[in-house]
Formats: sequence, structure tokens, C-alpha cells
Amino acid sequence: MTTPLVPPFTREIAIAKVRMAENAWNGRNPDKVCMAYTEDSFWRNRAEVFQGREKIREFLRRKWDKELNYRLVKELWAYGDDRIAVRFQYEWQDDAGQWYRAYGNENWEFDEAGLMRRREASINDKPIAESERRFFWDAPGDRPSDHPGLINSPE
Repeated sequence: MTTPLVPPFTREIAIAKVRMAENAWNGRNPDKVCMAYTEDSFWRNRAEVFQGREKIREFLRRKWDKELNYRLVKELWAYGDDRIAVRFQYEWQDDAGQWYRAYGNENWEFDEAGLMRRREASINDKPIAESERRFFWDAPGDRPSDHPGLINSPE
């Protein structure tokens, strides 16, 4: 895609923006990921509320130190001129070997340059057996283009 991924969003741009975010998070590089956010970006993630790119970087380091073997799938839910809503699932393993699937929704708001100035996430973790896993590509790294997206079920 040669179209800049900046507001106002079309469906095509919103889908590309979601996939770009998914790929960045699957790379698990806090220094790279935090650059997609404004210097004063506001975040709500579960019960944590914080502001600023450095706080985002610190959060992501803590997250990926805890959430081992992390693999994420995001899908566009809705979009407007400068906003995108996504649903997502990711799988991760704790240091004791227990697998989890996290389910959630995010609301994003962007500035005119396409940097995210606000992110609000609601997330639930569910312990799963290894046999219940759905995401099997090599990690860290992008989800392969032929790997299925999210299934249409509450599970």
C-alpha cells in the first residue's frame, strides 16, 4: 500500500493500520512499538492508566517480560475519520508454562500525522490448555498472511 496511513481513514487504510499494529506488537520491540504513539499519548490498559511515550515503553517491556511466547491477532471492528476500534485475541505463556488467551477490544484515536494519541483497552485473560492454542507461527514475528484470523465465537 502506498497510501499514507493517516486520517481521515477509509476502510482500506483502517485495515492496513490494524495489521501494521498487529505486526509491530508481534515483533515485541518496545522501542519500535512506542514510536507509533504521540509523545503525550494517553493509555488505559486493563486497570492501568498512564500517559506518555516513555511510560508506554516501560509498560511494553514489563508486558513482554511476563507474557512469554506472545502471539497476537487484531481485526478491524469499526472506524471513523480519526478513530479505529479493534477486537483482538492473543496467546501467551507464563514462566510456569501455563498458557493463556487474552480477549479484548481497543479504541484508538489518531493525530493528523497518524500517530495514536489515545488507546483504551479492555482485556480478559483465560487460562487454556496447550491443546487449545490457535496461534502457531514462529514468534516473535508477523502473523503469516495465510494464517487464519479470529473465529466468530465468544471463545
